[in-house]
Amino acid sequence: MRALSANLFAVLLMCALASVFYVWSALENRLERHKRGFSVPDGGSFHQGPSEDLSAKTFRALLAVPVAQRQDLEGRSKVQNLTNPSAFVGSRNYHVNGDDERSTQREGPVKLDSPVDDGILWSDWLEDLLPDKFTEGYAEAWRNKARTSPVVKLEPGCGRISNQLATFADGTKACVRYGINADQVQGETLTYYLASLLGITNLPPLVLSQLSVDSAQWVAVKTRINNLQWSDRAVVSLTEWISNLTGVVTPAPLRQDSNGLHPASRCFENKTTAELLELIQWSDLIVFDYLTANFDRLVSNLFSLQWDPHVMERDTNNLLKTPHGDLVFIDNEAGLVHGFRVLNMWEKYHHSVLSSVCVFRKRTMQRVAELHRRRDSRRRLLELYRDSEPLSQKLGFLSDDHAAVLQDRIDRLYKHILQCKEKYNQL
Repeated sequence: MRALSANLFAVLLMCALASVFYVWSALENRLERHKRGFSVPDGGSFHQGPSEDLSAKTFRALLAVPVAQRQDLEGRSKVQNLTNPSAFVGSRNYHVNGDDERSTQREGPVKLDSPVDDGILWSDWLEDLLPDKFTEGYAEAWRNKARTSPVVKLEPGCGRISNQLATFADGTKACVRYGINADQVQGETLTYYLASLLGITNLPPLVLSQLSVDSAQWVAVKTRINNLQWSDRAVVSLTEWISNLTGVVTPAPLRQDSNGLHPASRCFENKTTAELLELIQWSDLIVFDYLTANFDRLVSNLFSLQWDPHVMERDTNNLLKTPHGDLVFIDNEAGLVHGFRVLNMWEKYHHSVLSSVCVFRKRTMQRVAELHRRRDSRRRLLELYRDSEPLSQKLGFLSDDHAAVLQDRIDRLYKHILQCKEKYNQL
């Protein structure tokens, strides 16, 4: 009789908890619709997507950090720049020479030439329509200016609450990454310089700065820094803030119900030139995120398919696009340092995403082949980092173990490229 009573009590308790969870979920959903919805001409509202607090983004953040730090993360939400259109005012418009001409060519019909050469390489005629986004000359000039420009305002607008949108005295803006821990700033910075080694120019310019409320750069926002409880002398990263960006949905060939980006597939059929140029950049993104073990983009979407079958149909995390179709890889803090720490958790998803691509940019493939052949990725990344960043010694570099992981991933990527070449070279 006691056992029966205990079982009945357990069942009633589970029902009560389920009811509470149901009511709480409904309330949260209604609150989220109220916060995220905005009016449309017919008097209704347009729902922009799931709650940030309930999304895979927060769940990924909780999974990725040590258990001891999860309590500090609870309740924090990651706000995208796109949620506040007015925040674009006063920022630099993205532009490179020849944009107008390139836009006309991109929007035109696809040439009769094949989009793929030598089995696995994007064709030269396509590559010619996709020049560098942020050239080294432009990036160097921006870094030199950002190192000394006074910051006159700090406000939310660059993701999690620990980051801030900074306005310089000349009106330009940058995202300041303070970071929950040093791994995030270090990962963001080293990821940026690895992209430079690979010739991937989709990352906005980045520079380091050391907080000092008495310095000429930070004195105007001294009160704000104190209110944020940022530690004096902490090293932060400043990344150029780009305006007029929109979200990016994972293209059909890279979704879970497709065959991937392979030369033998029919994924190139009926594609416009603009669509092919975006696929080129996606191939670079997948290669890049594999090397850095960045789980906070396409990999996390793949993981989230377990409970959200439509995640691939919404904007990809930490990926934006200019009006001319150039992809911008933002918020790369999960790369390298932190990504390597939690690699065992995400590796099968990294492998799955990489396996979906067998077409590569010629320059990217050549850089990977060189890093594989010379086996000096640690030395070359360290030299570039130290030569370019005066605060590199204060922020630190990859541990020997993580440097070895990077070289191993370069070798694995090179092996994957060779397998693709062997399979498709006769096409």
